[in-house]
Amino acid sequence: MNFDRQTKIAFLGMGLMGSRMATRLLQAGLNIAVWNRTASACDSLIDMGATVLQLDQIDQYPIILTCLSDDSAVEAVFNQIHPQLKAGQIIVDFSSLSVDKTVKLADKSRQLGVTWIDSPVSGGTVGAENGTLVIFAGGNAEIIQDLSLVYNVLSQRVTRMGETGTGQATKICNQLIVAANSTLIAEAVALAQQAGVDTTLLAPALAGGFADSKPFQILAPRMATHTFEPVQWKVKTLSKDLNNAVTLAKQFDLDIPVAQKALLQLNMHQEKGYAETDLATVIQSVEK
Repeated sequence: MNFDRQTKIAFLGMGLMGSRMATRLLQAGLNIAVWNRTASACDSLIDMGATVLQLDQIDQYPIILTCLSDDSAVEAVFNQIHPQLKAGQIIVDFSSLSVDKTVKLADKSRQLGVTWIDSPVSGGTVGAENGTLVIFAGGNAEIIQDLSLVYNVLSQRVTRMGETGTGQATKICNQLIVAANSTLIAEAVALAQQAGVDTTLLAPALAGGFADSKPFQILAPRMATHTFEPVQWKVKTLSKDLNNAVTLAKQFDLDIPVAQKALLQLNMHQEKGYAETDLATVIQSVEK
C-alpha cells in the first residue's frame, strides 16, 4: 500500500503515551484525527491542528492507530467501530494487551478484510516525546514495512517479531523485566538508605555497571528523593502487564516465581491506593 503525509490517520486514545505520540505525528505534518473517551484530552492536540474524530466516520481513515489502557478498553472501542470498518483498512494497536485478546480482535478484523498489526511500544513518556520508542510488531510483514511513514516518526527501531500476537508477547516479556526490576530497585534504594548511603548518588555510581538499566536510572533518583510527579509509569499499568506475563506463562505450564512475587507486591501496593501513581511510589511500600 502507498501511504503519504496526506493519508488520513485516526488515532484513538490520548493518554500518557497516545497524546505524546499523536503530537509527534502532527509535528511531522501527518494528517491526524484524534479521539478519546474523555473528549477534553484531545483539546491541546486540536489546538495544534488535529481533526476531531467521529467514530461513526472511522471508515474514512485507511490507517487506525489505537493506544488504550488494557484488553477491555481496546475491545470496547473495537466493538464501537466494528460496524463502520471496511476492507483494506489497517489497525495498528500500540496498546499493551494479552496475546489471547490480540489474536481474537485480529481474527474479527480479518473477517472484515481489515488487517490488525500489534505494535506495543517501550520507552515510556520520554521515548514517546522524543520519538525514540522501540516497537515490537506482530503481523503481516509487508504491511509493517508499509507503515514506516508512521513508525519512523515515533520510534528509533521497529522489529517484526513474527505473526499476530508475537509483538504483544515480546512486550509482555519486556514488561516482566521492567516490573520485576522495579520492585528490586525499590528494595535496593531502601536498603542503601538504611545503611547510611546517600541514595541520590546510587544512579550515577552504578551507571555503566552490571546493575545499570534505563529503569534504574529513571526510578532510583525518583525513589531516593520521593519525586513522584510527573507520572511516567502508572502502578496499575505495570500490574496489568505483569499479570499478562503470569497468565501467558500458565498457558505453557511455565513457572516464573520472580514475576509472581513482583506481581503480588505491585497488587498490594495498588490496593493501598497507589494504582494511578507513578511506579516510583513502590519505594513507600518497601519503607513501611
